[in-house]
Amino acid sequence: MIRVELRKLVSRPRTWVSIALLCLLPVVVAVFLSVTGIAPRPGQGPTLLAAVLGNGALYPAAALGIVLPFFLPIAVAVQAGEAVAGEASTGTLRYLLVRPVGRTRLLAAKLVSVVAYTLLAVVAVAVVGYVTGITLLGSSGQLTTTTLSGTALTPTDLAWRTGVMVLSIGWSMVGLAAISLFLSTLTDSSLGAALGGLAALVSSTVLVTLDAAGSVRDYLPTRYWLAWVDLFRDPIPWHDLQAGALVQAGYVLVFLGAAWANFTTRDVTS
Repeated sequence: MIRVELRKLVSRPRTWVSIALLCLLPVVVAVFLSVTGIAPRPGQGPTLLAAVLGNGALYPAAALGIVLPFFLPIAVAVQAGEAVAGEASTGTLRYLLVRPVGRTRLLAAKLVSVVAYTLLAVVAVAVVGYVTGITLLGSSGQLTTTTLSGTALTPTDLAWRTGVMVLSIGWSMVGLAAISLFLSTLTDSSLGAALGGLAALVSSTVLVTLDAAGSVRDYLPTRYWLAWVDLFRDPIPWHDLQAGALVQAGYVLVFLGAAWANFTTRDVTS
């Protein structure tokens, strides 16, 4: 069943169109930076974008910083929201369950497909960001890259920090995907499930900025989404990265458990 879902994922044109659109925006931004030579001031604009002129090796991080606040979560929420509700809306869910396929197995296959899409999207943006950065923005001309703390990173250091960044951002998106997947088991509308996940995203983003929500801020899904920036400091302050991973684990466990409980007891009529 997992192979079937993965085959469906890679054979759908919309999978590659959505990933291409995610990669397109960082490329456009890099073109403007290359042509004008004007980057945002430090602390302004998308994360790390101020540090990429003449140092294209950092552009994978800047590219993910560009798509992370809105575009990447939207793509993940749509993919997860469509997982079960899309089958119900087209009338194929009932026929899937007629076959000797347990509901738990089907839901697990849908989850694997969503996680695969999420990692594929994050890796694609990072790879395109690296190629674009090196091609259009150049490199520092040295074997080292400067961190946000002003110290030097060797290519090996930069590579493993970038890898951890990709995993951290991917895990953050899995938390959002779990919310949308749960909503996908509640409705036959994939758009409704996706919009529900986006509503959770917007609500969390707003509450994180409110002092009045200080008592719950550290438990909101978007609270630590930008903690990966600490990977480009020296030494790395791991606290927010670890806290973010634990918060996302809580959302994944709770909402996947709720999705399983609802889907395995739901009366499927479509």
